Amino acid sequence: MPRPRPPYLSREVTRHGKPVWYLRRGGKRFRIKAEYGTPEFNTEYQTALAACQPAAENRATAGTLAWLIQCLRASAAWQVRSEATRAKWDGIYRQVLKAAGNAPLSAITPKSIRVGLERRAHTPGQAQHFLNAMRALFRWALKMQLVKNDPTAGVQAPARRRDAGIRVWTEEDVAAYEKRWPIGTRQRVWLDVLLYTGLRRGDAVLLGRQHVRDGIATIKTEKTGTIVTIPILPILAETLKAGPCGDLSFVAGARGQPMAKPSFSAEFAMACRAAGVLGSPHGVRKIAATRAANAGATVPELEATFGWSGGKMASHYTRAADRRHLSKRAMHKLAEQK
Repeated sequence: MPRPRPPYLSREVTRHGKPVWYLRRGGKRFRIKAEYGTPEFNTEYQTALAACQPAAENRATAGTLAWLIQCLRASAAWQVRSEATRAKWDGIYRQVLKAAGNAPLSAITPKSIRVGLERRAHTPGQAQHFLNAMRALFRWALKMQLVKNDPTAGVQAPARRRDAGIRVWTEEDVAAYEKRWPIGTRQRVWLDVLLYTGLRRGDAVLLGRQHVRDGIATIKTEKTGTIVTIPILPILAETLKAGPCGDLSFVAGARGQPMAKPSFSAEFAMACRAAGVLGSPHGVRKIAATRAANAGATVPELEATFGWSGGKMASHYTRAADRRHLSKRAMHKLAEQK
């Protein structure tokens, strides 16, 4: 069994000195007879957990896709996922439940997964999120011995076009936005927080004075749980000093209130359109990473700043910067040779 102990599980000792395990939830109690720590114990635990779900969720029949998703949502493995990941996968599972919630698990095959991917092929990002969510579900179920096969094994998401993905801001975009929204406007605070911290929108809307000490901002990222430390550059400090900012977050709405991710994205898009810019918060993060890489930031430096790990994302930006510098040097040498 995972540590710490799974939710709603308690251990009791009988008058004969024998330990027994119970799952208690919602006024219901279930005895788990298998030996603690065995696969049989895990299976009994998950079955009992599904049986004592709140009435609104208790309609799923054991052995169906809806039942399996309920089991995952009630598991310790689900709780350790970040809030952002749970929210993203919840949206996908709702779509899946609507389309095939009553389907028996035996009917979920690699072909079923590929059909789901084909339905989302026009949005490759959504297709990848769908595959990630279903793969996490069935890998967990396989580990817990709730299924015999993983239908996502060997399935790949549709290939993305080279030009697919979120558009990166250009220096011209930054200049146009700054001209429309000068220092002293809340829209300028939004841009400079994104641009000079490199944070994702979910972290940018949370960043505030409480995270800054001695000119260094420290925040735990929402998506990966990585702690990043970012110096507050003079240019950002000037913008924050002019404001307007909120009490607990630098990014704030018209009345100084904190902003949730969706509302911030919507209002930032409106500010971009007013400036004649086609952009998004993540596009600003991309140009921040591009600027840092072009200035010579190393892979470890980029990972420490942007909260990445594994080297893949950071190497993408450093390789692009290296090609840019090598191309310039090559052309200068060509001119000298001539």
